[in-house]
Amino acid sequence: MNQIVVVIDFGGQYAQLIARKIRECHVYCEVLPWESSREEILKKDPIGIVLSGGPSSVYEAGAPTVDPALLKAGIPALGICYGCQLMVHLLGGGVMPAAADTAREYGRTKTRYDGTCPLFSQLPAEGISWMSHGDYVKTLPEGFRVTATTEHCPNAGIADPVRKLYALQFHPEVRHTEDGQEMIRRFLFDICGAAGDWAMEDFARRSICQIRETVGEGSVLLALSGGVDSAVAAVLIERAIGKRLHCIYVDHGLMRKHESEEIETYYSTLSMDFRRVDAGDLFLADLMGVTEPEEKRKRIGADFVKVFAKEAASIGAVDYLAQGTIYPDVIESGASGGHVIKSHHNVGGLPKEIGFRGVLEPLRVLFKDEVRALGRELGLPERIVSRQPFPGPGLAVRIVGEVTGEKLRMVREADAIFREVMDRQDMTRKPDQYFAALTNMRSVGVMGDERSYLYTVALRAVCTEDFMTADFARIPYEVLEEASRRIVNEVSGVNRVMYDITSKPPATVEYE
Repeated sequence: MNQIVVVIDFGGQYAQLIARKIRECHVYCEVLPWESSREEILKKDPIGIVLSGGPSSVYEAGAPTVDPALLKAGIPALGICYGCQLMVHLLGGGVMPAAADTAREYGRTKTRYDGTCPLFSQLPAEGISWMSHGDYVKTLPEGFRVTATTEHCPNAGIADPVRKLYALQFHPEVRHTEDGQEMIRRFLFDICGAAGDWAMEDFARRSICQIRETVGEGSVLLALSGGVDSAVAAVLIERAIGKRLHCIYVDHGLMRKHESEEIETYYSTLSMDFRRVDAGDLFLADLMGVTEPEEKRKRIGADFVKVFAKEAASIGAVDYLAQGTIYPDVIESGASGGHVIKSHHNVGGLPKEIGFRGVLEPLRVLFKDEVRALGRELGLPERIVSRQPFPGPGLAVRIVGEVTGEKLRMVREADAIFREVMDRQDMTRKPDQYFAALTNMRSVGVMGDERSYLYTVALRAVCTEDFMTADFARIPYEVLEEASRRIVNEVSGVNRVMYDITSKPPATVEYE
């Protein structure tokens, strides 16, 4: 078993980013909601605990908290922003709302560090940190000392080395904080005593053994989408049980242009039982009249299960259903105990009685970039490993409002044009994902000297490290101009094109 660090999520936008930064140090990490009991947390046997940021104030009634005994269990802990204030509050210190001209800080902030603190040892005495707080630590709990300061925040960093409790008012996990990753590394290795035993090679070996032990002499039916997640899951399971893996590709009629044909061509050449099931009519019929995004996703998820169960019956006795579920799917669906951002058809959408002995999700603890690293470790082709993410519900979540055959045609053609234009560009950094979505907005236009009243296409391109946070890509105007001109000219039913410049958060990458 790997050593584990637990991140307790208090509703901050960076909780998952903290987990990613910890894993980048080759230390396994899980995110748990703040409602988790002390027993649930300690059952994980963590070598360290991180209290995340959050939007609340610790002194307000009903503010998120943890059992104070958790901080007295002898486990090293690091509080970040809200987590810093909560640590102070629970241990007898004082937290106050900041006046407009004192202590309140947002953005890049010059910060001074005490080099005798292990978090800052051998780092520059001054640097830039990323602040985002309206409250501040007024008085320290007994045993704590100051380790970092700013012009307006006298307690930007504090520590009780005896109890191995450390807290930072700023965010070391964001890239804007200079040496922030090194601070996290120091906490893990110098304070928690981490061994750095989280590696893809070990994960692959252990996963194969676990799959083999779980399945025994049984067989597995895998939902193969053609994307990197299900592809890596397929290879991992195939290494464990060989030909007893049956890969089913459900063509739900919601794929990108020519994608189903490309998937069938590639996977039919591999040494696995690959089957393509055409279920487009079923999915489209069940989506008729549905406009609410969550309902779309749940209906698609239910149809997936129906198709898999039916196909399993035609294959014969199949014991397990496998899915390419990854950790961001789990977090966004609220399956880790947090808030539901959007349901993923492969998380929590499965009925209790699905006709299988169980569900295999070998990638459930991995972030997207870790899945790619595992794919390379397993020897998958780079064109599969580097494939852009595509949502399980397909183009249904790139159409705002009701999904119809005509809308599918428009978004499919617009998306193909945008991707073709983008693929020809020689950019310093290509966006990590780019696509076209069809909005539910129609507007007046002029085409051929005649009035038109047609749909608007939104183009979306983002740059990201882990798809938990993302920034819009700065695409040259001439590229956007070419894509817009071609879409309006070549896609009937569209007379306007917009470019989405919203980051994640507050938006998500997909539209529904």
